[in-house]
Amino acid sequence: MKKLYLFAVLTALSCSKTIEYRCFIKEAEKNNYREYKAYTAKQILDEKADYLTITTLKKFRSFEQDSVYAHKTKWRMYEKATNPYDIDYKLFKDKFSEEFLCFGKQQSGNTQYALGRNNLGYWLLKIENNQSFAYFLGLSFSHYYLNEIQTTPIIKDGFLQVEGSLVQIIKVPGLPGHDDYSALEDGKLFTISLKDLIKDSDHDGYNDIFEESFGLNPNNKDTDGDGTDDFNDQNPMFTSEKNKFSELYQMLLPTYATTLDFKKMPYYFEVFKSDCDYFHQINPTEYRVLFSPEDKNRQTGYIKITDVFDFGISKIKKDKKDPNTFYINKWGSGSFNDYAVEYKNGKWEVGLVSQTVS
Repeated sequence: MKKLYLFAVLTALSCSKTIEYRCFIKEAEKNNYREYKAYTAKQILDEKADYLTITTLKKFRSFEQDSVYAHKTKWRMYEKATNPYDIDYKLFKDKFSEEFLCFGKQQSGNTQYALGRNNLGYWLLKIENNQSFAYFLGLSFSHYYLNEIQTTPIIKDGFLQVEGSLVQIIKVPGLPGHDDYSALEDGKLFTISLKDLIKDSDHDGYNDIFEESFGLNPNNKDTDGDGTDDFNDQNPMFTSEKNKFSELYQMLLPTYATTLDFKKMPYYFEVFKSDCDYFHQINPTEYRVLFSPEDKNRQTGYIKITDVFDFGISKIKKDKKDPNTFYINKWGSGSFNDYAVEYKNGKWEVGLVSQTVS
């Protein structure tokens, strides 16, 4: 019995040190950010997923042609009182609660297909018998551009086939944080077998490509084992725990000006890069969250090459004199905020120390 108790104590101490290391900053951390070189077309082709086939088209719509349409003609359509886009894609907007920017629509019997894009990447959208399905393509918007106008059917003979280009993201001079695209190679046809695309090994509602891209378990419908399947879990990667530090992280989550029913948006996630156990333990009430390791070597192949982090919250820095006072910062939407936070009478008081807006 004494041996078991000693083991439990040692385990607890070990875990405490781990949490201390992963969640708290003793001194100012060094900025380890470094600019990664953009991939060449050859690198993209060499590292593409096995389920994806890429062929070169003889006749094609160039990246320049299509992007001019996407950035000019399409936006002019939005400004009209009667918007053709809203009419054409109304069913998709309604069924998917406007989670996606839709394009490339195709009707096949009683089934409607469209391509969609959100903050995570590209998807195939399907509406059949009044039911909606979304299948993640695993094509990084850092490397692939799918044409807004598809000149051939996107579904044919059991395959998804989409026209587009290989691209790289470039920095816009004078506009920090703003990126644009540059074509590496035009005229590509990206082909994926529907069998591979719709495969959902654990039948949780997310295809295997999505789960493998973001670190969920494609063979277990309840990745974190908390009793709620991944499709209905606001935090599917980790079990939520209620403690003062998880409450702090939850308080600092980004909020939105518009009122949205995020529970009707199962394909909308905010992705955070953090190893902190307390951050992992949050129980978000709005949108769904996913986490990625801080170490690039432990990240999934998709996250390594795709910037899916729109927001971030730092580790916690302790006040040397006051055990109830801490410092933490968060970034997002062109701003960087530093906070002093104090735990008093069972709740957090948060004060803004400084703000930088870019």
